[in-house]
Amino acid sequence: MRFTETSVPGLYVVELDRIEDERGFFARTWCENEFGRLGLVAKVVQANVGFSKKRGTLRGMHYQVSPHEEVKLVRCTRGAVFDVAIDLRSSSPTYRHWFGVELNEDNQTMLYIPSGFAHGYQTLVGNSELYYQSSQFFVAESARGVRFDEAAFGIRWPLEVEVISEKDRNWPPYKL
Repeated sequence: MRFTETSVPGLYVVELDRIEDERGFFARTWCENEFGRLGLVAKVVQANVGFSKKRGTLRGMHYQVSPHEEVKLVRCTRGAVFDVAIDLRSSSPTYRHWFGVELNEDNQTMLYIPSGFAHGYQTLVGNSELYYQSSQFFVAESARGVRFDEAAFGIRWPLEVEVISEKDRNWPPYKL
């Protein structure tokens, strides 16, 4: 795997090192040692999959608060998404900055999202599926969110939002 730190410290784009031959390819998508060597959280306790039927579906922006803050490793296994993480670490020099990257079934790129970030994505094509590993179990009482269109973040989504849950549409304004 190749790890590239983004403009937001702690947030990494992870590319697969594919070993290819006439059969196709083989690649490692997880290695505790490789993540650990970079000082990244290498604990995985839960894996989730999200499937969206329609292009323009938006899910997010979600996070969990202490003591259940989570690290995520996100990968698009089918279709294509625009994946976004927002730095909500108030002591960070990139507080409220966001980073977005296209994840799709062809590039097989992953996004490593440290704790203290909100996460969400928009489908670029119909029938898109996201697979993500998490360092913490989901705890409903610790689940929070911020609006996808919050002016404090200024996220530039690539498409009109066609489908979004009422919960995600109605997160309260972000308190600075």
